[in-house]
Order: sequence, then structure tokens, then C-alpha cells
Amino acid sequence: MILYETGSKDTELSAEHLRVGLYQALSKLGPRKKVLAIPPDYTRFPSRAGELTEMAWNFYGDKLTDVLPALGTHTPMTDQQISHMFGETPRSIFRDHDWRNDVVTLGTVPAEFIKEVSEGAVDYSWPAQVNKLLVEGNFDLILSIGQVVPHEVVGMANYNKNIFVGTGGSEGINKSHFIGAAYGMEKMMGRADTPVRKIFNYASDNFSAHLPIVYIQTVVGLNKLTGKLQTYGLYIGDDFSVFDKAAKLSLLVNFEMVEKPLKKVVVWLDPSEFKSTWLGNKSVYRTRMALADGGELIVLAPALIEFGEDKQIDKLIRKYGYFGTSHTLKLVKENEDLQGSLGAAAHLIHGSSEGRFSITYCPGKDEKNLTKQEIESVGFQWADYDEMTSKYNPEKLKEGFNTMPGGEEIFYISNPALGLWAYRERFEY
Repeated sequence: MILYETGSKDTELSAEHLRVGLYQALSKLGPRKKVLAIPPDYTRFPSRAGELTEMAWNFYGDKLTDVLPALGTHTPMTDQQISHMFGETPRSIFRDHDWRNDVVTLGTVPAEFIKEVSEGAVDYSWPAQVNKLLVEGNFDLILSIGQVVPHEVVGMANYNKNIFVGTGGSEGINKSHFIGAAYGMEKMMGRADTPVRKIFNYASDNFSAHLPIVYIQTVVGLNKLTGKLQTYGLYIGDDFSVFDKAAKLSLLVNFEMVEKPLKKVVVWLDPSEFKSTWLGNKSVYRTRMALADGGELIVLAPALIEFGEDKQIDKLIRKYGYFGTSHTLKLVKENEDLQGSLGAAAHLIHGSSEGRFSITYCPGKDEKNLTKQEIESVGFQWADYDEMTSKYNPEKLKEGFNTMPGGEEIFYISNPALGLWAYRERFEY
């Protein structure tokens, strides 16, 4: 059931538009006694989910008793991040999700179903895990809040991914990520109907239908004329239709089909958001279908201090590196530590160009930043940050194509998390 919907590729929603739409939807639900909000964490700051969470708190007051950021494997939010993203929402009601310990299994998707939808890529079962707070908290409303945008693991982010991955457990997160990687992310990105989504939908229909979940979905992107963030849509409801409508708009807003393969792409990673290749490799995922064979991806990463935000995953990335699908699948068969961390294995596949184009990371100069040796040890190239930013200055580049003083043409992206880029031969509707 859709409670509220508005949006188009020409729509621009203000904070007041969001508030009015949210309050209309919540009013239709009637009074509630105990409410849980599940927004994304700081890595999805542009989603407007922070504002919507604060608005929900203003609407329900002390009836909104808990806010559980959908961390997945990410590190817990700091007080500063919570204050910046969620405004006046009380710090005391925020909970940290522990993906290794704080989960319960609602049910198991059978291996036969997974083998069928993944076209034989994998044949194991999948546990539908969620944070135990969802089950044991006795909530009569759970608000899952977030942005629908192209995604490398599930095709389009959000909807029930926010539940089964954002509040999910180790086994569920690892296995779902590996399903997507084994199936092939280039066959999924920008699509709402994918093997991983079908698995999540199976779990929603069979195991979590008793949970009172309402989805609040935004569509946010960069306005190519103004270069500024714009909110194009807001969709609120309790079933797949609300996600499907948001996904269709996201494909219009967040996806750019380029006319020719790109020889050089320069990506800026905002230091307030991107401190790891676990997140920063969105620069790889989201541009890979646009890059030419033999092309070059340059990633300006001033705050890059680690590979994985999780210490165990960081160790695995350092140990095995980003060396392609066949190499990683072979490593999985041979090494128990990767078998026990399939999400990390999937990430190693996602972060490789499969030898098709080069990936050059440019960390900042702080002593905490990753070194040249560390960057090169995992299969990336390294370049000096000051030299590259003097040549490709993020403050002077415009979104998309730029012609440099010497005549070189580059394609610039200021935030890879907000879009997906491809040329036609590598993407078919």
C-alpha cells in the first residue's frame, strides 16, 4: 500500500515538502504507541534521511523510542555525525547495530530458490537476519528510511536491503554480497529486479511480514545544470510498489548513459564521508560500465586511512587484494578465512577492474593516510595527491566532461555514491 508519493525528473522537493508528505503518510497510519526508526548512517548523508528521521521524531515525540542506524558492517556513528545528520533528535535514543552479535534469524531462504534466481552462480541457503531489537522491541511501527539509488550488490539500494543488510547479521550480509558478486554486478546495477532483490523479497514475504515496517524512500541526485543536490522524489508505503516507483525515478535521475567509453575518469571522495576503500570503491563500481578498455580511473581520496572499516575485513583486503573475479573465487575455495567472510570476498571482486582499466588512488598526506606501499600491495596504482589535485583541481572541475589546458579530456564525478555511469554497449535496459 502506498501512503504517499510524489516525484519526477523535474521535481525539486524542499524540507517543507518532505515534512508535509511525511506527516500526511504518518497521519494515515493512526496513533502509535512505540516507534523504531531505521535510517542509514553518515555514509548516506545526502539521502535526506537524517531530516526525515528528525521530522518523524517531531511527529511522534517520546513515542519514537529508538533510532537504529542501518550500519551493516560500517563503524558506529560518532556523536558529531549524529548531531550533524539528525539535528535535534535526542542522542539518548540512538542504538548501535552489532552485525556479529545482536541479530536473530527470522527464517531461511532455501538453496534451491537461490540457485534458481542466481542462475546457478551459488547454491547455498540464505538466513534472513535482523537486529533483535526489531523483534524484541514490541514496536507497533518500524520506519525504514533511506535513498533509492543504483547499488553494486543488490541493483538498487534500499527498501528491504535496509532491513536485511543494514540491520543484518554476519552470515546474511556475507552471503548476500557474494551472491551478487558471483552473479555479476554489471548485470544488476541500476535494476530493481535482481537475484539478490528476489531473495530479499522472498524473506519479506515469508519471514518478516509480521513486522510493522513502513518504507520512506527518497530519490536524490545532482542537478546537472546547477551542480547541486536535488531531491526529486518521496515515496512512502509498506510493500514493493513504493520501492519500484522510486527505483524507476532513480534510473532517470541517478543514471547517466555516456555517448562513448571514457578514457579518463577523475573521482573526488569527500573526506567527511569516504575514509576507506570499502566505501571509496564506489568510484570503481559506479563507473566501471563507462570506462574504456585501457582507460584510467583516478580517485582523489584525501581522507583515505584504511581498506575495510571492519578490522577483520581490513586484514583480509590487505592479505588478498583486488585482483579480479577468477583469482578471488579460487582464493575462496582455498582459504577458510575468505570462506568465513564472503562479503569481503565479494568486495575484492567488486573493487577490481578485471584488468580492463587502471585504478589510481591518491590518498592525502597525513600520517594516518594509506601509504604508496599499502595502496600498491592490494593491486591499485598510487599517485601523489598534491600533484594530481594541482592537475585536476576538484574546486575548478565541473561535473561530467572537462577539457584540460593541454587539450586532455576527462570526465569528473564529485560524488560516486549518487550515480551510475555507463555506455550503451555495457548496459542494456
